[in-house]
Amino acid sequence: MSESAVPLNFFFENSSLEESKTCEIVDSALNDMDDGELYLQSSESESFSFDDGRLKSASFDSTQGFGLRSVVGESTGYAHSNELSEEALKRAVNTVGAVRTGKSGTQDLSPARTNRQLYSDANPMTGIDFSEKVALLEKIDQYARDKDSRVVQVSASLLSNYDIVEIIRAGGHRVRDVRPLVRLNVSVVMSDGTRTEAGFDGAGGRVPYDFLFDENQWRKQTDEALRQAEVNLASTDAPAGEMTVVLGPGWPGVLLHEAVGHGLEGDFNRKKTSAFAGLLGERVAADGVTVVDDGTLEGRRGSLSVDDEGTPTERTVLIENGILKGYMQDRLNARLMGTSATGNGRRQSYAHAPMPRMTNTFMLAGDKDPAEIIASVDDGLYAVNFGGGQVDITSGKFVFSCTEAYRIRKGKIVEPVKGATLIGNGPDVLTRVSMIGNDLKLDNGVGICGKGGQTVPAGVGQPTMRIDGLTVGGTAG
Repeated sequence: MSESAVPLNFFFENSSLEESKTCEIVDSALNDMDDGELYLQSSESESFSFDDGRLKSASFDSTQGFGLRSVVGESTGYAHSNELSEEALKRAVNTVGAVRTGKSGTQDLSPARTNRQLYSDANPMTGIDFSEKVALLEKIDQYARDKDSRVVQVSASLLSNYDIVEIIRAGGHRVRDVRPLVRLNVSVVMSDGTRTEAGFDGAGGRVPYDFLFDENQWRKQTDEALRQAEVNLASTDAPAGEMTVVLGPGWPGVLLHEAVGHGLEGDFNRKKTSAFAGLLGERVAADGVTVVDDGTLEGRRGSLSVDDEGTPTERTVLIENGILKGYMQDRLNARLMGTSATGNGRRQSYAHAPMPRMTNTFMLAGDKDPAEIIASVDDGLYAVNFGGGQVDITSGKFVFSCTEAYRIRKGKIVEPVKGATLIGNGPDVLTRVSMIGNDLKLDNGVGICGKGGQTVPAGVGQPTMRIDGLTVGGTAG
């Protein structure tokens, strides 16, 4: 990779902080703690929203600040400020010092060092003019309207983030990461005169804007939004009851993310509030079910060269052939559970303390042809896209709404249905998996994960998968 676009001493060139003095203050504040760090962040973001044939909004935001954390045992002290100055840092030291000092005997070592970069450190917001960004959204609007006369509304948005972070620990250990993120959303509303339906498609990742400005890409997204709206116009009421459900590849992995993924994060298991607590080494899923969390995939939305504690991300096997193998860990929970951090310590911004979070979480492919899976179902539901859902971490119970689904009759995909919801229990649903496709697909780069009041970008994925005896809530009488 070419020379970095960001100077090594970026934060000290762009604030009143002095480098050696800052490291000295961090040493003094955290040397008698089990763990902790100074997290410096500079963030730029922009968004463009085009609706009803005109630019509805355009915004640019720039923020910077720091978060200082001290950890002793299970106790955490945290202070943050948007003022990068020695005075603000010293005030933060007084706050985090309220945590009882004195090592507990299980002090964490500094994370392993790495030079790995999974994405460019170039700012995606530079190099493409404001007018070009607006013109792209105009082209999407016109293309969708020209493609189908039933289109009554087109909404398109372009979003970009550029974060520079540096993590400083006691003892002089320093880690830096530069993180781009872009996304394009296309939504259409279509009416046939008697009913109105919508379709949506989004894509993005830790890549330059060039990816989204490619004509093949934005046309593909617009075509997909149009296709979904057209399918929904032809949909009938969804059935209800217990039935065989086939999940499509890619984005349906969001069900896996919510119903299973959160339950495999370290904090819930250390506190024994997860349905998976205490089950390491035991069977929690059907044969063939292997689930991993992998933050090392180049350019993916959920990927990070290092997490927000400075730990290099890795490929963590959570469930292997149905057996629970591990949890996703930040440093605090890993230390208290006597294991190693897995690079899953994440935070929304400098104003938030890190916690164990998913990166890109997905099920590995099986050996079945997707067509064979569909053909095996006499009467069931084929769920291709999902909207919102709710999950209870302790019990594992979930409810998910399908935004695109079809009936399966006698081994064939037939009419689309509207209003289907999938109801079940995360740990239980994995035991009902009877066929796994060979068509693993990751989502297109639109995932946002919420936990504890914080949101972070995340990725999901899975192959086509058959689940037996899943409860479907429908709208058919």
